[in-house]
Amino acid sequence: MLQKISSRQHQILKLLLDNRKGLSIDDIAKALDISRTAVQQHFVAIENESFIKKNTLNKTAGRPVTIYAITDKGINYFPKQYAWFSELILSDLQEEVSPERFKGYMHRLGTRLGEKLADQFEGKSLENRADTLISTMNEMGYQVEKESSGDAEKLNIKAHNCVYHDLALKHNEICEFDLALMSTLLHREVKQLSCMAKGDCACSFQVKKKTN
Repeated sequence: MLQKISSRQHQILKLLLDNRKGLSIDDIAKALDISRTAVQQHFVAIENESFIKKNTLNKTAGRPVTIYAITDKGINYFPKQYAWFSELILSDLQEEVSPERFKGYMHRLGTRLGEKLADQFEGKSLENRADTLISTMNEMGYQVEKESSGDAEKLNIKAHNCVYHDLALKHNEICEFDLALMSTLLHREVKQLSCMAKGDCACSFQVKKKTN
């Protein structure tokens, strides 16, 4: 999720994006026609967010100058558009394999991500696993919460945002990624009750608390 910054801080990041070798406080103050103090105040906020970093430039004459450069996190503050590229890859893949194999491929991707995240879930109860899963998925942008199921033996999870909604509209098999990810991390079979890509208001999932 993008951090909220002021319009002036956005201008500073844009300057550093355009000047990847870095700029000094004086350079930025001159470019934006503001005081050095104002630049320093803005730097406190964006440096705390790790959007910029300090570098020291040794001049041939005079004292070394502190140069500020944009970080990878700062670069990622600016919007990226990956959907068209993902659509190109998925459409080509779907032409090469059967629907079942395509669904299986998405399942494997979800399982692999779950295995990479597994250390965070080890030794936890189902309830604690669910809380960690919700936190993890929220960091990924799903906007997830627990939902009352009306059944003490079942746990319901609702996602209010589909992070690849446009792709899922064309490739429903993508939902298998979520199911595989969740089941891998919860160690339970996960059933999908609703899907935004199919016209529902949210994506809902149900988990049985006890295994058969």
